[in-house]
Amino acid sequence: MARGETYSIRVPASTANLGPGFDSIGMALGLYLELQVSLSQNWEVVALSKELKQFPSDETNYMITVARKVASAYGTKLAPCRVEVSSEIPLTRGLGSSASAIVAGIELADLVGGLNLTKEEKNRHASLFEGHPDNAGASVYGGLVIGRHSPASTELLSFPLEGLKAVAIIPDYELLTEQARNVLPLEIKYDQAVQASAVANVLVAALLTKNWELAGKMMQEDQLHEPYRSSLVPHLDSVVKIAAESGAFGTALSGAGPTVLCLVSEELAQNVVSALCDAFPKFQVIELAIDNIGSNVALKDFSIK
Repeated sequence: MARGETYSIRVPASTANLGPGFDSIGMALGLYLELQVSLSQNWEVVALSKELKQFPSDETNYMITVARKVASAYGTKLAPCRVEVSSEIPLTRGLGSSASAIVAGIELADLVGGLNLTKEEKNRHASLFEGHPDNAGASVYGGLVIGRHSPASTELLSFPLEGLKAVAIIPDYELLTEQARNVLPLEIKYDQAVQASAVANVLVAALLTKNWELAGKMMQEDQLHEPYRSSLVPHLDSVVKIAAESGAFGTALSGAGPTVLCLVSEELAQNVVSALCDAFPKFQVIELAIDNIGSNVALKDFSIK
């Protein structure tokens, strides 16, 4: 990266824990965190979105902290930058806002430090920060991701999904991941674990073969997190019913919630949006594309044509 150049970093939002895919199945969505990066005398983070103004504007900003830690792992010290940042991703709503910030920090380290990281390396770093691969992997790779993360290694596969839209219903309250984690049991019975694994396996197969009806059925049969978290998201049952009646084939908590995500064919997406808007006038309801690209970095061209 040369002085005088400006690069754009774009990272998609994500939904995780897709139905029964707790901490392992995620999907990238068409909401974005965007950074404009140029070399500077000092670290400076300029928030262009109102929600982001609450975060530090210097090197203590979380994205910069991530970037410097990643660079340090390769024995590299980053030159300071001016980073203008904007985001369409709501905070603490279950749409991967923290994972997108982590991935943005890793892309920043890769860009400024000239690290030439592979997607696998970016995902490994992001999953180590996150503790699971479904949000981070979706933001790095795009599309549908299925992964496993452990302290020793991270394995993840990604697949594009076509012909689908997601409809997100975003309530006017936050739900912290820690709070949502605290309601989960410390252990489940062996036969329940077998069923939970089978449901997640069938969900993946159904999505990859475009058997939407079966995918939707599996999304409703989670035994790992939704039954325990539903009390924290009182609108969940109503959304499931209304979305199904208006054409969605599957509905699930997005991440830890409180956002609920509906999967629907492109043709019926507006039906679902209209029905949910009528039922929940105080909530935000948005139609989203599936992002099949993942995070990307580009040199900005300011030339006049």
